[in-house]
Amino acid sequence: MTLTPSQADFREAMAHLPAAVNILTTDGPNGRCGITVSAVCSVTDEPPTLLVCLNRGSAMHGVFQANGRVCVNVLAGEQQELALHFAGATKVAMAERFTWEVWDRDQDLPVLKDALVTAVGTIKHAVPMGSHSVLFVDIEQIRTRTGGQSLVYFNRAFHRLDATPLVPEGARP
Repeated sequence: MTLTPSQADFREAMAHLPAAVNILTTDGPNGRCGITVSAVCSVTDEPPTLLVCLNRGSAMHGVFQANGRVCVNVLAGEQQELALHFAGATKVAMAERFTWEVWDRDQDLPVLKDALVTAVGTIKHAVPMGSHSVLFVDIEQIRTRTGGQSLVYFNRAFHRLDATPLVPEGARP
């Protein structure tokens, strides 16, 4: 007999699933905002599409859906403080967060200058699933930074991940 996991069991299991840390941003007639998210993954490269899960209980959920355009900013290791700000952990006002010099002012959406990856696109589909919306984002513009560490979330904490791959024991690089 297979037991159905409780919500607590599921959350504990997902805490052990390492995930890249991202700041999802939008700007448009319904406002400018950003939120830290870890549920982002590729769907297909033809056309380039990302999947982003966004909590429907978030005050910003409606702004993202109404604006329809987003930027997925994949954070570098040194950007943990930004992740905390956009997770709401520091209580810095949303408008103030966008006055900092970390943003590329030449873009129509908030794009972080030093993110590992920035992917700008349009929400093509939004599917409600439990407490979240699953957003399918068609990517129109992408920029990748070389070098640096990645910021990941694992076991309920931030960690920096080096780009250096692990070498299997006994193998020589």
